[in-house]
Amino acid sequence: MKVEVRVYPREGVLDPQGKAIGAALARLGHGSVRDVRAGKVFFIEVAETDPKRAEAEARRMAEELLANTVIEGYDVKVTA
Repeated sequence: MKVEVRVYPREGVLDPQGKAIGAALARLGHGSVRDVRAGKVFFIEVAETDPKRAEAEARRMAEELLANTVIEGYDVKVTA
């Protein structure tokens, strides 16, 4: 089974990488961009057949290593 874990800065947390990307986009002429939040995406294949257990395992991975849960949130998506 494949899982996708998206990690992103929580609202209210300073995101200097997102600000730098937003400024660069504005310099390149993309004036409609109002805000950018930079994050990470992990594509993980697990040896699991039950989607609920695959999601639970991915959430444990996020909590233990992939996300700093003090300043980052995360979403998990499971695909077959």
